[in-house]
Amino acid sequence: MHKKTAVAEIEIDEETAVISKIGMVFAPEHIPVGISIKNSQPNRGDLNDWWHGRSIPTSRQNIREAIDRLGVSSEGKLITKSFGLSLSDQYWANPIINPLNWDQINFFNNPFSEYVGNILFGDAVQEGKVDLVSPDNTSDGWLKKKWVIIDGKRCLIKGGSDPYQQQPINEMIAALIMRRLSIPHVPYSVIWEHDLPYSVCENFITAQTELISAYYIHNVEKIRDVRQLYAHYLDCCAWLGIPNSRIHLDKMLAADYLIANNDRHFNNFGAVRNAETLEWIKPAPLYDNGSSLWYNQSVAAIQNAKTIKSQPFFNTHEEQIKLVKDFSWLNFTDLIGIDDEFNELLCKSPLIDAKRRDALCIALRNRVEMLMAVVASCEKVVALNYGSSEIAIGNENVDANIKKFL
Repeated sequence: MHKKTAVAEIEIDEETAVISKIGMVFAPEHIPVGISIKNSQPNRGDLNDWWHGRSIPTSRQNIREAIDRLGVSSEGKLITKSFGLSLSDQYWANPIINPLNWDQINFFNNPFSEYVGNILFGDAVQEGKVDLVSPDNTSDGWLKKKWVIIDGKRCLIKGGSDPYQQQPINEMIAALIMRRLSIPHVPYSVIWEHDLPYSVCENFITAQTELISAYYIHNVEKIRDVRQLYAHYLDCCAWLGIPNSRIHLDKMLAADYLIANNDRHFNNFGAVRNAETLEWIKPAPLYDNGSSLWYNQSVAAIQNAKTIKSQPFFNTHEEQIKLVKDFSWLNFTDLIGIDDEFNELLCKSPLIDAKRRDALCIALRNRVEMLMAVVASCEKVVALNYGSSEIAIGNENVDANIKKFL
């Protein structure tokens, strides 16, 4: 099902949680994006990959212990326990025998069990009936996380990893940077429990919309040259009709450069569409920025870092930032004092000492200055195309911008 639209009949093997058969297809246009289709029939292998991509990954922190405590044999089996329902999209599996009603079971408008999320967080097993109908069954990522309802809003709480538990703090500082630069993003806050930070964000998907990951967007056309992933992704966005893709992508790459993000893979950015009309609305606001800002690096590694790994288009930020040709939207004066805000957040963590705080704040400041140099170089190249008289003007603008920041 796609919300209330019947898409196709499928058989799911209860022992393996594998889609063993695809029957009649009712609405081929509602088949998930990026699934190959031949004669209106979806490829079963692709559909299985998509289905199992909805399950909790085996890399999730403490997942084996949690699965044992939940009384199931695998992460994949949790999907069928909650009919594949998610808080990221509107797809689900409706039993043909004793069918269910979307209005009564979807997680956007109805309460859901927090039992699974609590177990994933390592909480004690509650007495009474075990309720496995939870959006946590279809949450991805390796860090522990859980969905909760706060003041009627669906919110995701996510932890960090040892030794510094820094990712939740990074989520908040990344959001502050993007807010200053007017880059569409998901706002984050930080809560503390037992001296450990957890990031909190409200779900940006509603009962009418859904998130389609970049992985499935870039699968809608066959890639001809893996060295041209950026151009290929933009071609796919254009083919689908996703508006403002290039400027949003450029802002994402600039933001990732600033925060030294090494985890912007194809499954943590994408686009939002209407789940009923299938109209593409916009690129998804940036989210999942925690694996950045040297979150697991020692002070010595932070101080000596020269080349930082990146995703998804090139392996280093130095290569990837060259894809951005237009920085006219970027005003570095908006970032004045951002290192002080970072320091204030870091001071709240007992796991991060003064030496590490100083190293991180200096490193962030250096990233801003490095991006300034990239922009200055880019403006010089552009000015060269218009004659030497323009070069001086361009350089004066860049120098003034840098002086204001410094």
